Amino acid sequence: MSNTNRQVKLARRPAPGPLSRDVFSIEDGPIPEPGPGQFRVKIEYISLDPAMRGWVSDGRSYVEPVAIGAVMRGYAAGHVEVSNHPDFKPGDAVQGLFGVQQYAVSDGKRVVKVDTNLAPLQRWVGGLGMPGWTAYFGLLEVGQPKPGETVVVSAAAGAVGSVVAQIAKLKGCRAVGIAGGPEKCRYLLDELGLDAAVDYKAGNLAADLQAACPQGIDVYFENVGGEILDTVLPLMNRFGRIPLCGLISAYNATTPPPGPRNLRSVLTQRLKIQGLIVFDWADRIDEAIRDLGKWYSEGKLKIREDVREGGLDAFPDVLNLLYTGGNHGKLVLKV
Repeated sequence: MSNTNRQVKLARRPAPGPLSRDVFSIEDGPIPEPGPGQFRVKIEYISLDPAMRGWVSDGRSYVEPVAIGAVMRGYAAGHVEVSNHPDFKPGDAVQGLFGVQQYAVSDGKRVVKVDTNLAPLQRWVGGLGMPGWTAYFGLLEVGQPKPGETVVVSAAAGAVGSVVAQIAKLKGCRAVGIAGGPEKCRYLLDELGLDAAVDYKAGNLAADLQAACPQGIDVYFENVGGEILDTVLPLMNRFGRIPLCGLISAYNATTPPPGPRNLRSVLTQRLKIQGLIVFDWADRIDEAIRDLGKWYSEGKLKIREDVREGGLDAFPDVLNLLYTGGNHGKLVLKV
């Protein structure tokens, strides 16, 4: 075992645009010792999520920004090494908001024990972890899809979008994915079994999306925003629902993005747009784990991770892949 705890800390607030390495500092500190009612986790995989861009900024949000000098916030999975907690024992595989570091101490709040016999550890920070829970509650609770409806998902090859699209199929809907590039679109069709895939990089977004949705769109699961949202709005059917999970197209913008030009469709079609954060269903996470795990074990839910090597020193560079579309599947950093 290493004698130090390598940690990624926030060194300064970022300027608009891509995150530069000097936003973070990578430091070695002492390995923490758990106190009464606590346990220590050796972290093995860290989830890289688009929300991290917002967590390091000081704008108003759903959580306080990461403090300057604090360990970067992040979901991670690992094994319990030492425990003074009655519900967690050495060897338990766990997932939680442990931060971007090698070792973390926890009191067990919002920590989930995971079954590595069902799926490998890295999958528990992907489709069976927080991104999967977000997809589950965002589509089923906010989107409320009905059999026979058309569900469109942006960033459909990503961690959240790929699970949303598959759940839509499981619920008897017609699922259409929007993704960047022919490789990702082939993945949606050939691997995930979607009904149609639209390549937004092909230059014919409006025509291709209309052709893929001849009966209009009932549910649009939004991960991107910008031009894609504007293109979708006129195609929405009456009383359509738009779960708004992310707006990744604007996260690295150097100037404020323009507002939706087709907002009139919200009025004329009586659309419902609702933002969502997975914490809104914190008391129901067990339900999501149960259903996602069942579908996965039955072969009805396919999940792919893009696991990157390089350890914590690679964190700043790997994180930026999220905002350029450089990842293929859930982006995970191996510690």
